[in-house]
Amino acid sequence: MKKSIILLIFLSMSFFGYSQDWFGLNRYQADNERIIASGDYPEVVFMGNSITEIWAIYHPEFFTSHNFCGRGISGQTSSQMLVRFTADVINLHPKAVVIMAGTNDVAHNDYWVSPDKVVDNIIAMCQLAQANGIIPIISSIPPCSEFPWRKEIVTPGQTIVDINKSLRAFAEANGIVYIDYHTALADENLGLPKSLSDDGCHPNPDTYFTLEEMALESIRVALKR
Repeated sequence: MKKSIILLIFLSMSFFGYSQDWFGLNRYQADNERIIASGDYPEVVFMGNSITEIWAIYHPEFFTSHNFCGRGISGQTSSQMLVRFTADVINLHPKAVVIMAGTNDVAHNDYWVSPDKVVDNIIAMCQLAQANGIIPIISSIPPCSEFPWRKEIVTPGQTIVDINKSLRAFAEANGIVYIDYHTALADENLGLPKSLSDDGCHPNPDTYFTLEEMALESIRVALKR
């Protein structure tokens, strides 16, 4: 069941995804319009890729019970997230946004950019958030030592570590809360161990409980509760 959910998401991305809506601007359009019309804005938006999208599938109650909103799109790179940031974050007027990006850039998915540009894209999202009165929270890229769909990519684990180092430095220099999922989850090979993931990249359902505990604490600190 776990693997079938992940496979379904990737198949949907492949067959129906970016040829018609290459930055995912229509993925959440109907729900965004509903939220805006009702004025019932989320407290926090989680912006991300498949790791965030699957999170909302595995644990929908985490989002509904806390008035959080999941805006993950499978396969997306940091550039694609930056393009849809206004539609999926700013227009929803949250108090904070949790940004998790970079996995698919390291995997060289469509529209990927170099590691330093990944950092630039995440910084740009933070700046957009701040300019609109939204508190940014930066997530580390979770560990991955091999991409099931891009096995030709070598040493992705170290590339992820290097990007995370830059993200942490930016966060610390600018008073932004940083969630270090990587340190909490990585094994000796800089990947996700089998006990935490079915495919070495995406957390399994129980692993998301760890992410949730860390996210809630980081949100509490960011919102000064």
